[in-house]
Amino acid sequence: MFLSCLLIHVENTKVLEGCKSQTSVHSLQRLCSHCCCALKAIFYLFFLNDLFLYYIWSAFLLKMLSVFWMPQPPTITHQSPKDYIIDPRENIIIHCEAKGKPPPSFSWTRNGTHFDIDEDPNVTLKPHSGTLVVDISRAKAEHYECVYQCTARNKHGTAVSNNIVVQQSRSPLWSKEKVKALVVQEGVSLVLPCRPPAGLPPPIIFWMDNSELPQSSRVSQSLNGDLYFSNVLREDSRNDYICYARFPYTQTIQQKQPITVRVLNQEPADERKPTFLIPSGPTSSKMVLRGQVLEMECIAEGLLTPDVSWTKVSGDLPAKRTSFLHYQKTLRIVDASESDAGDYRCTARNRLGSVHHTIHVTVKAAPYWIGGAPRNLVLAPGESGVLTCRASGTPKPSVSWAMNGIPIESERNRKVEDDTIIFTDVQTGSSAVYQCNVSNDYGYLLSNAFVNVLSETPRVLTPANKVYQVIKNHQALLDCASFGSPIPKITWFKDSRSSTLDGDPYILHDNGTLEIHVAQARNSGKYTCVARNILGINENHIYLEVKDPTRILKQPEYKVVQMGRSVVFECKVKHDPSLIPTMTWLKDDGELLIVDSDSLTITDVTENDAGVYTCVMNTTLDHDSASAELTVSELFYIAALPAERPDPPTDLELTDQKKRGVQLTWIPGDEHNSPIQKFLIQYQDSLHHRGHWHNLTEVPGTRTTAHLKLSPHVHYTFRVLALNAVDFSRPSFPSRGFKTEPAAPDENPTGVQGFGTEHDNLVISWKPLSGLQSNGPGLHYRVMWRQKVVDSDWTTVTVANNSKFVVSGTPTFVPYELKVQAVNDYGAGPEPAVAHGYSGEDLPGAPTSLVVTNPNLDSLTLEWSPPHDRNGRITGYTLKYQPVEELALPANETSVTLPNLKYSTRYKFYLNAKTVRGAGVAISQEAVTVIDEAVASRQVDIATQGWFIGLMCAIALLILILLIICFIQRNKGGKYPVKEKEDAHTDPEFQPMKDEDCTFGEYSDNEDHKPLKGSRTPSNGTVKRDDSDDSLVDYGEGGDGQFNEDGSFIGQYSGKSASRETAEGHESSEAPSPINTMNSLNSFV
Repeated sequence: MFLSCLLIHVENTKVLEGCKSQTSVHSLQRLCSHCCCALKAIFYLFFLNDLFLYYIWSAFLLKMLSVFWMPQPPTITHQSPKDYIIDPRENIIIHCEAKGKPPPSFSWTRNGTHFDIDEDPNVTLKPHSGTLVVDISRAKAEHYECVYQCTARNKHGTAVSNNIVVQQSRSPLWSKEKVKALVVQEGVSLVLPCRPPAGLPPPIIFWMDNSELPQSSRVSQSLNGDLYFSNVLREDSRNDYICYARFPYTQTIQQKQPITVRVLNQEPADERKPTFLIPSGPTSSKMVLRGQVLEMECIAEGLLTPDVSWTKVSGDLPAKRTSFLHYQKTLRIVDASESDAGDYRCTARNRLGSVHHTIHVTVKAAPYWIGGAPRNLVLAPGESGVLTCRASGTPKPSVSWAMNGIPIESERNRKVEDDTIIFTDVQTGSSAVYQCNVSNDYGYLLSNAFVNVLSETPRVLTPANKVYQVIKNHQALLDCASFGSPIPKITWFKDSRSSTLDGDPYILHDNGTLEIHVAQARNSGKYTCVARNILGINENHIYLEVKDPTRILKQPEYKVVQMGRSVVFECKVKHDPSLIPTMTWLKDDGELLIVDSDSLTITDVTENDAGVYTCVMNTTLDHDSASAELTVSELFYIAALPAERPDPPTDLELTDQKKRGVQLTWIPGDEHNSPIQKFLIQYQDSLHHRGHWHNLTEVPGTRTTAHLKLSPHVHYTFRVLALNAVDFSRPSFPSRGFKTEPAAPDENPTGVQGFGTEHDNLVISWKPLSGLQSNGPGLHYRVMWRQKVVDSDWTTVTVANNSKFVVSGTPTFVPYELKVQAVNDYGAGPEPAVAHGYSGEDLPGAPTSLVVTNPNLDSLTLEWSPPHDRNGRITGYTLKYQPVEELALPANETSVTLPNLKYSTRYKFYLNAKTVRGAGVAISQEAVTVIDEAVASRQVDIATQGWFIGLMCAIALLILILLIICFIQRNKGGKYPVKEKEDAHTDPEFQPMKDEDCTFGEYSDNEDHKPLKGSRTPSNGTVKRDDSDDSLVDYGEGGDGQFNEDGSFIGQYSGKSASRETAEGHESSEAPSPINTMNSLNSFV
């Protein structure tokens, strides 16, 4: 069945285009053609090895085949004609084919009664068919000349065929008769009768002698086969005028006995005016059936031979359906209609006069359909429907109805009104086949139409995700073939499905096809076809791509070239980039020259090369062409022309408009003798930077199209400049404006960083987006932060019109994770990257430890550990020590060796760390450089000398006396004159040194008892708190004893020393050092 369907497709059409649905498929009868289309497409795509489309169309075929599985009453699909003439020499085949689900069974009637095929051994039925086959090898054909009718039935109904009248073809012999010779006078008229035997069908008549008899305006054959002579001539004399009859079915020819004609020339005949041989009299009438051929003839005699002409008395002859035969003697009008009724006049005329005859024509009509035969009706339970059998004829035909072959009348759910049956509230199981019989005196029409009561959810039969491609400004037709019961209602949506497509520019046809009369680029997109009835819904997605038209931007130009030279024709073309182009060059009458090149070069030109050259650009959807002429001359001089900058491009056009892109095309200006090297495309943003042109992109000089990538929320205007070897052209006129739709930002701010300006804040800063980067109105920033070391949630704030945000109340110098996201009215930008920063810094804590190592004669090494509470990035250390020295140390060092120190000297060191906020608390430590052994040995030697011993005793005695005096004076409440002197003359530049600023602070009882220079030191180089036997600090008042820059003591005695002695008693039994004693004396001097 499918292969037979394939044969009915119109040839010379594109295979896949032929499968596009043009009619509704709500009727089951339409499904066969769609399946044939799908099968044909599958074969085609299989050979093309396009597996993707192959599977799509295969699924489409399976979907439609599933419809065939549904119940269906019988339908007659093929039957023999009503008047069936058979060849008696061949088997009789009476056709009857029908379809249905389940497949129908067949039976026949003959002459109105049941025909039992099984009882006739000469008659069989073809398998799976109702076609009768009569074997006439054992029977005579005339025994089967009867009226037959076929019946096809299944459980859903019964269909019947026309009454088929079977007659065998006949070609009887001519009856034998004696034909006498005809003797006539020259110039008179003559009729040779043929009178062929009646055959079935009627034979074809023609006259011959030894060869085919020539006819003219004087001699012609009438419609009934007789041969008419308007006047005879002597050359008409012959013995073998023979009339032949050819019977087409049997392919036999019968001939009449030859007729002899003798023409006498006894006296010349007189000329006479015309008279009609046929028809006779002044008027006649003729009847013709509608749709048949109307033939009227007027054959006149006369001398001279008359000419015949025709007119219609009541109007004009139908020019397209009218022809004249037999030298104007026969008027023929094909496909007669009611408008052809009326009076027709034939006129025969020669120079002696004329004669007229009027033929009155009436047109009768066998019944014919108005609007087609009744259509099958598919209803759902509870629905209503109408079967219409609308026909006409002359006279008016009568209409009768039958159901499953049995005449019917009105009943409860079915009302019969002349040519209409009205069904109401149909129920399951009421499916049937209805026969409509329309008849009058000239014929009848019999049609079957089933009413199928089905409950079927909608099915969309058009292949899913089908892509339609059309050229801009052309018509687009999107199909939505569907099936369902009740008949589905079709609605269309585009993209977001916000509203149905039922107004301009869309036209929805009854069969579900959506038409866009003039397709534009904005019509491209995804369309959804929805089929809906009370039982369900089904949808299908279809895609429309509107392509830019192919257009030749620069046509080939007229050329004059000298023989032997070369010439180049150029053809610059713009086409839709998604279509595959093919460029072809033709010459004159279509000679193919070259393919797939936009230029044609002809070398060594000869005069044969002159002609018209045409470039043709073809795509899969359209084409364009242009031509130019080449003239070849023998002498041709070309003067060298100076090069100038090119003219500006023209005709800027924006096509293929998308959300973030557009295609710009233009026509190049005159090159002025220097080829264009490139085109510069500039844009102006009238929304953000009106009046400023910015470079966008460049394209080679051979191109006239550019695909531009654009940003959202910009009001673009474009212009193009051309560059050759001389300079840029002037800018082109601006293109029309193109606005891109706003969108969420594509990027987030860069340069995100975090830092503190106070010890308890965090400043988050970033580089803001530009107006072009914002992608839409309402730009603001979503600022997020959280502590890095703590598993905490993000804190988020929104910031607008600023590029920083200050977070207060943060812990000191804590690492943070930071994010800044751009947001506008249309959404947020991409997920931002995580940046890192620290809150503000503060003064650092004291170094964790400070240790003296490697003491030498004039150097030692200090080692320390960084502070536990850094409160920021350690930028360095400050080391201060006695005598007052200050040393800046890098942050990455934790030890230092101090050279060039004084030997045998006690040093106190203060070390503090620094951040950007300043120096922190200091840690202190003391150390003594190693004593020089040579000096020590000299001291021992002096001490053993007698003079030194005597001197020391005297000094000791003197000190004792002074101490006694001092004791007495103190008891009296007096002060030392030195104290008064120092109180009166305090050094104004003296500044106490405090621990917190790394200076030497005051000494008191409560602090370490620091030994002075020259005191004994343990072997490890450190001084213990309780090992000092004495200290000048103890003699200072309130611990205010100070050292000058050279380390000398500048304090004074006070009552505190006495009290301390009283309190301590004899805690230390060690004698005072002589060196200490000397130092004490020096302080009084």
